[in-house]
Amino acid sequence: MIKKIQLLCKLIILCIFFSSCGNLSKTDSDKPNILFIMSDDHAYQAISAYGYGLNETPNIDRIADEGALFTRACVTNSICAPSRAVLLTGKHSFINGKVDNVQPFDWNQPNFPKLMQANGYQTAMIGKIHLDGEPQGFDFSMVLRGQGHYYNPEFMVNGSGKWEQIEGYCTDIITDSMLDWLKNKRDPNKPFCALYHQKAPHRNWKPAQEYLNLYDNKTFDPPANYFDDYEGRGSAAKEQEMQIDGHARWGHDFKLLIDPDGNPTGFENELKRFNEQQRKDWLAAYTPKNDAMKAQQLKGKELGKWKFNRYIKDYLRTIKSVDDGVGEVLDYLKEAGLEENTIVIYTSDQGFYLGEHGWFDKRFMYEESFRTPLLVRFPKEIQPGTKINKLVQNLDFAPTFLDYAGITAPEEMQGESFRDLVSGKNSEWRDAVYYTYYEYPSVHMVKRHYGVATERYKLMHFYYDIDEWEMYDLETDPSEMKNIYNDPAYAQVQKDLHTKLQELRSYYGDSDENDQRFLKAYLDHQEKLRKKRAAQ
Repeated sequence: MIKKIQLLCKLIILCIFFSSCGNLSKTDSDKPNILFIMSDDHAYQAISAYGYGLNETPNIDRIADEGALFTRACVTNSICAPSRAVLLTGKHSFINGKVDNVQPFDWNQPNFPKLMQANGYQTAMIGKIHLDGEPQGFDFSMVLRGQGHYYNPEFMVNGSGKWEQIEGYCTDIITDSMLDWLKNKRDPNKPFCALYHQKAPHRNWKPAQEYLNLYDNKTFDPPANYFDDYEGRGSAAKEQEMQIDGHARWGHDFKLLIDPDGNPTGFENELKRFNEQQRKDWLAAYTPKNDAMKAQQLKGKELGKWKFNRYIKDYLRTIKSVDDGVGEVLDYLKEAGLEENTIVIYTSDQGFYLGEHGWFDKRFMYEESFRTPLLVRFPKEIQPGTKINKLVQNLDFAPTFLDYAGITAPEEMQGESFRDLVSGKNSEWRDAVYYTYYEYPSVHMVKRHYGVATERYKLMHFYYDIDEWEMYDLETDPSEMKNIYNDPAYAQVQKDLHTKLQELRSYYGDSDENDQRFLKAYLDHQEKLRKKRAAQ
């Protein structure tokens, strides 16, 4: 009898052990995959899910339709490289050190891919990262050289130190490489975290050959404030150099070989990168359009509207290829049975001006630059058609990904996980966000500034060569056309925003000393460049 009891106990213990092993194996296999898709300068206005009627992005929209759309997602610093540094580190620019496109980035500091690697994830980074040095935290990397080229770009694979030119269209190459990694290079027994980063639609908006004539039969109306005179704003808005009708270039931006006055534009040099067929297709598409414009001898506002249309059509044409690629990757996830357990995120490194205030580019804390698209799909936790109106920032990506992976975010990360927010488990969230911008004097001449934004109001301080404050009520003035900083009716709001601004600067560890330190580093770098050019 005793032997029977002992045997029964052993069987029970063995059952418990194997059951526990089975649960462990299931838990490990249930770790969600993460596919993070980031384009460059993709304005939320140019994603049809946002309802502006400007563009059609059916594949990107699928993420929102089957998941969540964030209406007030924003960035901490609206410029390419710093935005990516914030993504990786979960820290503000003045903490991770990458405050502008000039300062070096320290890859040795902790980032979320390194932590995921250390916890059983397979990681990959394909496309644009725009951070100098060898990428760290990735089992596989294939990164563009600097900003990258639309046609026949160079890539570096796995930090080899060698740049290899690949013939083809950049957006398609990145998509094909991402699919190749997902299908053939990753370990299917491990969860993955893949960063799929497009160059498009970054300036100067060169479309793929198949889309060179897309929208030729359509005329776009510019935004209502396209011919903005900047009355009621400060020096920063008036002294920028990013007007479509004024600062954009005949060759580089509008794709003319000869300008309306008969002068070479230099665009011929850009075509030297093209192979014979690419060049032939390009000239066949653009020469008749350019000749027709010059024959009209447009002046004044009519010429300004033509420039807007050339800009917006090329911009949207490049997005068409991005949307195609998103569709291909989403289709693969479904076909491979990965859809249910893969978190898919689509975003941009910042927002972009599509003619608002007459501008292209970004940099300002004004809405079109400050806000960025954010769409997230995860069938296990996020209900289809979810809308999130809270102030989520790119600062929050790293802690959110770590949260989904079951990894504790290090204390030095300054963002917050929005996992419970987007799943509906918790509606508590921050009531304000902090912003900084440092790269001045430089291209586009957007002045240095920092500021605070709440759900309704925004306060900005422009400094260095000026000392000006601006404040806006987004409820009554969503286009930010009237600076109300000195309006007596908003005196209490102004006081409250100043208090909130100081609280956030203190909370995140920013200060006037930081501003001066990074200003000195930037000016020293500019002086070195000046001396180098003079010596040449």
